Amino acid sequence: MLSRIADSLFWMNRYMERADGMLRSIKAFYILSLDKNTDDQQGWLPVLEVFTAADQQQMQLLENDTDAVLRQLIIDTQNTNSLKVLLTKARENARGIQDHITKEVWEQVNQMYHLANHSSLPQRLHSYGALEVIDNLTRYSLLYTGVIDSTMARGMGWHFMNLGKYIERCLQTIEISEKQYQQIDYQLKNSRDVIQWRYLLLSLAGYELHLKRYRTPNNNQNVLHQVLINQDFTRSVLYSLSRLDKHLCDIVKENPSAENKALERSFGRLYSYVRYIDLDSLNEARLKTFFDTVRNDLLEFSTRLGQCFFSYA
Repeated sequence: MLSRIADSLFWMNRYMERADGMLRSIKAFYILSLDKNTDDQQGWLPVLEVFTAADQQQMQLLENDTDAVLRQLIIDTQNTNSLKVLLTKARENARGIQDHITKEVWEQVNQMYHLANHSSLPQRLHSYGALEVIDNLTRYSLLYTGVIDSTMARGMGWHFMNLGKYIERCLQTIEISEKQYQQIDYQLKNSRDVIQWRYLLLSLAGYELHLKRYRTPNNNQNVLHQVLINQDFTRSVLYSLSRLDKHLCDIVKENPSAENKALERSFGRLYSYVRYIDLDSLNEARLKTFFDTVRNDLLEFSTRLGQCFFSYA
């Protein structure tokens, strides 16, 4: 497979995964902002910190203005992480590799792109139709995931697509989780009610699983276990790393070289670090260090992956 094809497959899926994660976060926070009984007064700041490059002053001006936040996150082309920009980049990558993806995948990316660029979208975001817009976009994102899974051949392209998907998913889980643990200064002993973890769990599609699986009263520790090392939770850090390990091994097996083997060993150290972490040993300082270490190592892995397979300098 040509490196430019692998590169486009990787980034198409990574952009689509980022769009999906952002839509989940927007929907979770928008719904919770309508709950007048909640005592959470943090505003939209955590979402803005994860999905925009705005400075702190700009985010503070926006954090309590829902209409402005939705414009910034969904249709503002000045925000390089807005949904419109992400879908444009995904579509550009998909258009150049139509021979390597199925017709259904291309159609799904194209339809979602046109939905995000519809002329009526800005007006609908200012009305009571905002939630309907978010729901429609989320539905298209779910359809994309299903179409990918049911129509794409399990070859080399599939592996590169999943590397992009799970790198992005793992980074999002780390970023969103860390923002929420910052709210309690990384203190795990003073447990909060599970209701106060709704934003994090809903953003990661894990609220229902949490209510069914976890019964002990230490919600801080329970949530941390779920988002970090619960192998049955498809958005946990450990699950994402396990899928990355599988797809990387398959790629290296087909492309054996000393450089690729070194990349595989380097990733193996990161995977083992998370897999064998003792959650009981994580205190305020160690939890922050853990988040920083995993994020930085994963970003370094992504850079080295590009150097090995996509001819990046």
